[in-house]
Amino acid sequence: MVGLDSDTREMILESLNDFAARHLPFDYLLELDKNGEFPEEILRKMYDPEILGLHLVLMPEEYGGFGGSTYDVYRLCEALARIDLGIATAIFATFLGTDPIRVGGTEEQKNKWMTKIADEGALVAYGATEPDAGSDLGASTTRAEAVMENDVITGYRITGTKQWISNGGLADIYLILARTPKGFCWFIMEKGSEGLSINAPEDKHGIRAANTAAFTMDNVYVPADQLVGEKEGFGLMQAQAVFGYTRLMVAAFGLGGGWDAIERAIKYSQQRIQAGGPLSEKQGYTHKLIVPYAVRLEASKAYIEEIAARLDGGEEGLQTEGAIAKYLATETGNAAAEAAIQALGGYGYTREYAVEKIKRDVRITMIYEGTNEIMEMTIARNRWQNHLKSRETYYLELSRNLAELHKSAPDVGAGTVSLALAALNSIFANCRAQKLTRNQHVLFKLGELAALAETSMVFSQSAAKEEYNETVKFDTDTWRAMSRTYARETALKIALDGIHIVLGAGTGNSSALEQTMKVSEILNSQRGMIADMDLISKSLNSVFRSK
Repeated sequence: MVGLDSDTREMILESLNDFAARHLPFDYLLELDKNGEFPEEILRKMYDPEILGLHLVLMPEEYGGFGGSTYDVYRLCEALARIDLGIATAIFATFLGTDPIRVGGTEEQKNKWMTKIADEGALVAYGATEPDAGSDLGASTTRAEAVMENDVITGYRITGTKQWISNGGLADIYLILARTPKGFCWFIMEKGSEGLSINAPEDKHGIRAANTAAFTMDNVYVPADQLVGEKEGFGLMQAQAVFGYTRLMVAAFGLGGGWDAIERAIKYSQQRIQAGGPLSEKQGYTHKLIVPYAVRLEASKAYIEEIAARLDGGEEGLQTEGAIAKYLATETGNAAAEAAIQALGGYGYTREYAVEKIKRDVRITMIYEGTNEIMEMTIARNRWQNHLKSRETYYLELSRNLAELHKSAPDVGAGTVSLALAALNSIFANCRAQKLTRNQHVLFKLGELAALAETSMVFSQSAAKEEYNETVKFDTDTWRAMSRTYARETALKIALDGIHIVLGAGTGNSSALEQTMKVSEILNSQRGMIADMDLISKSLNSVFRSK
């Protein structure tokens, strides 16, 4: 996928930030948050092609859009998250709602509905989640019954309830997942359809500027040509086909929210004087509350951009990689916002400072588009299959690749990542030998460790490049110090958690396990940590200098 040229992309992002500065000042966002109010008029301006036309970034050019790539949409999602995650969620819902049509629609349906959404700036809702069926779409109970005339299906009557639907109360077009005798299908339903009843918006913990509402459908009639693809039974396949892509965009939300919080904490630390100097010069402050989260956010970003490049290069699916991106970026974004509250002390706990709101907003990214526990299970199951199919060498081969990288780029932490990957391979092997994956807790932990290892691998590979792209704000020395720091953290966690789950769930000799996992080498790789954190802290203060 070609996507936008860099000048066009930067112009769109700059226009978005200019619009937000004029129409979405922080005081107004606080008011929306307090009242749980959805700024419909503002959002429709953001969709207006004469003003911003943000929804056009995703739309293919043949249907009136800009034809943005995965990378372009990721950049837009991150920028939106830095403005307001509620508004970002509302816009993402339109992106998400077009996916079933884009992936599974007939050419006539794409031409009609994608063009309509592009031209009219229609708000779209993605109606999948139900009260008793969250991340498990296969548990959905909404049903669609065929309407027959002369033995020909002319339409469907849809009955059921959808919950936690972004734009659910105000959408112009609804994409509804419903069950037919031949399986699940997506249906296109329009606002005002008879039998469609909208509930009051949810009173939420965060993203309060987003309209999130349940709605019920009582025999709502939908013409047969509004069955996506005009064939029954392909709904789950159409949903799963874009999980790699859609979860990458939620990862971008976690990244944007987390960096917004950490940048605010950095600038606060430069102005706050304690014990004769600014907090930005206090190692106990920066190395606990700033540096670790900046490093993890940069690692998440490197991974997001790697998967975006692979999707744009034509690779299909990448559901596991999308799960890794979402899991780590949203866990990190949430933790970064929590650290930022602590960094601001009492100020961070008040509503007039943005970090409190960011924390409440970014928390949802760990829940929607599949909870992070579902992500852990998705990662673990797929990588377990990789481990078995490779005859227990999957992570060992990746370890060898990183050992080779270390020879050409010894300063990016690749050697430490190699140790981490080899240790992870040993953990998988021990789990197989003792049949430990019968424990769901072990599977969850394997998913977490796999995500950390693969992200650290990609970060090292990115840091080893001779040139970085426009999203890297740091010089080579700093970014490579970040990669080393993340590699150390990852390797140590894999070693300690691996021992914990293998001995905790099974049996074995701890000394033999430590030797197999090369724990002593992993411990020795921790040398230089403080010096790297000092360098990173100094660079963060330089890059994000408070004005």
